[in-house]
Amino acid sequence: MGKGDVLIYDTTLRDGTQGEQINFSAEEKLRIAHRLDDMHFHYIEGGWPGSNPKDMRFFELAKNFSFKHARLTAFGSTRKPNSRPEDCLNLAAVLAAETPAAAIVGKGWDLHATEILGISLDENIAMIRDSVAYMKSKGKEVFFDAEHFFDGYKNNPRYASRTIEAALDAGADMIVLCDTNGGTMPHELAAIIGEIFSFIPARLLGIHAHNDCGMAVANTVAAVHAGVHMVQGTINGFGERCGNADLIATICNLQMKMKRKCIPDSALRQLTNLSRYVSDVANVPPLNSLPFVGRSAFAHKGGIHVSAIAKNSLAYEHMDPALVGNEQRVLVSDLAGKSNILYKAKEEGIDLNGDDAVTKKIVQKIKHLEDQGYQFDAADGSLSLLIRKTTGEFEEPFLLESFQVINAKVKHYPSLCQATVKISVGQEKELTVAEGNGPINALDHALRKALLKFYPQISGMHLVDFKVRTLEGSEGTAAKVRVLLDSRDEHDIWSTIGVSANVIEASWHALVESIQYKLSKDKLKKARKS
Repeated sequence: MGKGDVLIYDTTLRDGTQGEQINFSAEEKLRIAHRLDDMHFHYIEGGWPGSNPKDMRFFELAKNFSFKHARLTAFGSTRKPNSRPEDCLNLAAVLAAETPAAAIVGKGWDLHATEILGISLDENIAMIRDSVAYMKSKGKEVFFDAEHFFDGYKNNPRYASRTIEAALDAGADMIVLCDTNGGTMPHELAAIIGEIFSFIPARLLGIHAHNDCGMAVANTVAAVHAGVHMVQGTINGFGERCGNADLIATICNLQMKMKRKCIPDSALRQLTNLSRYVSDVANVPPLNSLPFVGRSAFAHKGGIHVSAIAKNSLAYEHMDPALVGNEQRVLVSDLAGKSNILYKAKEEGIDLNGDDAVTKKIVQKIKHLEDQGYQFDAADGSLSLLIRKTTGEFEEPFLLESFQVINAKVKHYPSLCQATVKISVGQEKELTVAEGNGPINALDHALRKALLKFYPQISGMHLVDFKVRTLEGSEGTAAKVRVLLDSRDEHDIWSTIGVSANVIEASWHALVESIQYKLSKDKLKKARKS
């Protein structure tokens, strides 16, 4: 590594899985580890093999995989109080993982030693020293995670310093200062790190920040600015409570804003794909507002903004979104100006040639539909179709003849839903039946089954989110509902919308448009290539 470069340590597979609703199988963890290795991350923390069978299985699977860029790391805690490290099952499990590196966590706050563990301060120091020395004797690269270090330092700086000095004296290769409760402010953190440099070199220090005050990335960046050499975090900021430092935002800020090398530039361009991939594997809808890689990160709605970026994107964008694999988007709603429509039409490959009549017609349609409950700034796929249909650039790939949904419930057994769909493509008609775990799921299966014969490419798309909202509650169960679907293929994510007093009909419209958009998008890409 060059001078000033920053080591990237990913703990998505361990600390990230402590987040609510975040769960990976051993096989999924291995797939994510492959992607992180491809991104040239320096360290990948695979889990805590002493804590559960799944992590032990992951490390067994990982033994058959050769990491090209990253060093796989197993995580564990210090030995038990008043025992020998040779007799500690937790440390034995870390060794059994057969990773080149090991992370050992110990208490950096005297409160945890005396009140939580119920041991003396000296015994806590001995546990740290013995555990690190033992792992070093086994030939491991050892990171000591000083848990609760900043809280400990603020409470008792002399003792907190003793904990990390003990780890360093025992041979730790890196001391990781942890803001475990996420309550430290950036100016406090930087000041404390400055004091630590008096007895530990910057090249031997790392930072592990939690986001309980929304400061995880800021604290991580502040730590590097202060001189720290390694950053720990998770993809998308997954983690316990409010999460960990988001490694993607951290890398982007360090490499693009502070010119501190973290990963190759070619890997930077894959960060958006990485973010969405990990969300998909976790079965968590991608957060649109994520900095740098979220769908809304470079999205513009105000007419003045759109008019400006059409002339120079720097007017309202801090960087080129393509550098991280993202893209500029323009949103259209009942507040849209002419600039929004012209931009969106051009994006769709439609030149309105300054045709004010067509532009006005599109705006009027949007205003009318949004008055009925549509929301086009949240449904870019439906907006694209509306523009194409209004300008005559859209050909219906299929037509609905009929659909029917039956829901059956017998005693305590789960409901069984069955959908029948009849569509026509040209002169051909297709009738299919499919089951699902709900009426919408059954409709989705039946529609896809009917269309695969004509459009096999839809097998490569799937739904990633389904949202239903009641538009006005005074009519109770008779109220209109808005259905928003997020769909994706290997290249893109798009949203479609349906509105009706009947939730199944609203869902049907959103489903149909999700497929129509996919077919329209693929057709446009093919035309551009030719």
